[in-house]
Amino acid sequence: MPDKRARQAASIPWAMQLKAVSAEEPARLAQMLTGAILGCGGWVLSRGASDSGTVTILFEFERQACIDIYSVLIGAGLELSQSGHLRITELCQCTRSHLEKCSLEIASIELEIHTYPVGSLHEGYPVRVM
Repeated sequence: MPDKRARQAASIPWAMQLKAVSAEEPARLAQMLTGAILGCGGWVLSRGASDSGTVTILFEFERQACIDIYSVLIGAGLELSQSGHLRITELCQCTRSHLEKCSLEIASIELEIHTYPVGSLHEGYPVRVM
């Protein structure tokens, strides 16, 4: 029997798995993103943080909110992977092109965020003080 993710991907054509990094504290990041997603009309299905600092959030939203969702992810300070940027951009462009037909369809994102202390992001790189 197929697992839950396989069934979900079959029923929701825009089911994406994205990866990102952040310098934000994991519990605060999960809380901030949850509020932002809900504020855009999305639904947070699950969220969690591991001892290693990895935050996972599974959420869904109507496609008409895709630009707002993309904006809150970037606004929260997430550094999405290149493929993550491409997938969300593709979703936004497709939705814009077919808005009347697909605006109420559901998109699903499983987001995995690796968090790091601010200092560790700059290790080995000179820090400019202005």
